[in-house]
Amino acid sequence: MSEPMDMIIRGGTVVTAGVEAELDIGIVDGTIAQLGGEMIAEVEIDASSHHVLPGGIDAHVHLTPPGTDPGSWRWVDDFTVGTRAAAAGGITTVGNMSFPRRGEQMATGLERDVADAEANAVVDHFHHPVLMTPDGEGIEQIATLAAQGHPSIKVFLSFRRFDRHVDGYLQAMQAAAAAGSVVLVHCEDPAILHCCGTALAEAGHTDASYYPESRPVEAERIATERAVGYCATTGAATYVVHLSSQAALDACRTARARDLPVYVETRPIYLHLERSLFDEPDGAKYSGAPPLRTDRDRDALWAGINDGTVATVCTDHAPWSLADKLDPTVPAHELRQGMAELETMLPVLWSEGVATGRISVARFVEVTSTSAARLFGMYPRKGAIAPGSDADLVVWNGDETRLVDGSTMHSLAGYSPYDGWSVTGWPELTISRGEIVAKGTDVVGEPGRGQLVPRSRFRRP
Repeated sequence: MSEPMDMIIRGGTVVTAGVEAELDIGIVDGTIAQLGGEMIAEVEIDASSHHVLPGGIDAHVHLTPPGTDPGSWRWVDDFTVGTRAAAAGGITTVGNMSFPRRGEQMATGLERDVADAEANAVVDHFHHPVLMTPDGEGIEQIATLAAQGHPSIKVFLSFRRFDRHVDGYLQAMQAAAAAGSVVLVHCEDPAILHCCGTALAEAGHTDASYYPESRPVEAERIATERAVGYCATTGAATYVVHLSSQAALDACRTARARDLPVYVETRPIYLHLERSLFDEPDGAKYSGAPPLRTDRDRDALWAGINDGTVATVCTDHAPWSLADKLDPTVPAHELRQGMAELETMLPVLWSEGVATGRISVARFVEVTSTSAARLFGMYPRKGAIAPGSDADLVVWNGDETRLVDGSTMHSLAGYSPYDGWSVTGWPELTISRGEIVAKGTDVVGEPGRGQLVPRSRFRRP
């Protein structure tokens, strides 16, 4: 008989590495010690008739303020609130966008946000430093931060400053390639955004129904094609965040056919919602950047998940209160972008994808956990159910149906874009490093228990 385990999860259908099998999982000291075979433990969890999945990894969240002065605007969720929502939704690791403040370099903002997360996060975390100005010091920090376990940076092609500093950003991508750091890119063309926004304002088209016209598909397509060109030029692993359209997806598919290291993330809202919602009286609550697209774009993204062009589904969780989203003084081209999705991402994707037969359970696990772990240097510690991996696990009830009500969820937004939806498939238990952190919607993990995940340099999957 083997030594006693700390916990055993028995009888569940374990999904990992594209394989489903009924296996018992033994956990010791927060890691998976054994799969199958004889085991004993004082704590046993019966997962019969349930799936056991690797904990979700949401590689794109905003739980700290953007790069503005202290005291200015911020989203309503912080690390405590946001990671409670994550745990309730089956997500055990979050990747935060870390903005420097005015006059700061990346390292300063990163240090502040890591300290914030270490004090307040319920689940584990990693961080993407945002490169605002690619001067000499900023470019030099890319290699230093990668060596310290932060091998990724975020760049906004949508900011007008990008074209003023494009030479510096290309140097930064070269530095990232040399350091094994992934470059996350927000792909919308700033000139088109400015042109369309100005035209709408001058025409008096301030209603939310005009929001899609302020950020058209062409802005996303052109910026995505530029990002692909920069990838080809510099060799930097390029991760296109929150891709929303077929046109932009086609640009990435062509890049991947050329064997370029281009990887695509999409958001749940682009899979589940479409642009006619902006015509509703409260349409402003659906605003994100880019905007919601058409059914044709949605179909293309689902196809991209199945054929592997879409690597990850992540939330870009950046919630505002409903009052702020619906502020009547804010014109169409300046609607406040972002919403709460950490608690609903996995359930809605399961309900709309796995339960309907659109995607397999194995592909669900890939796009919500394993691919992010591989791309951002955490695999197989994260994103896998294997001996030696962290015991980040979700006991998943694929038959449970709930009615979404954002006012009862953990985010302080007070609403969900899926309010009133009947969703089938929810976490029954969420386990982070061998500790139960959520029992259904009841979060029992304490703030500050989450740990910074050490990451290695990028290696092509």
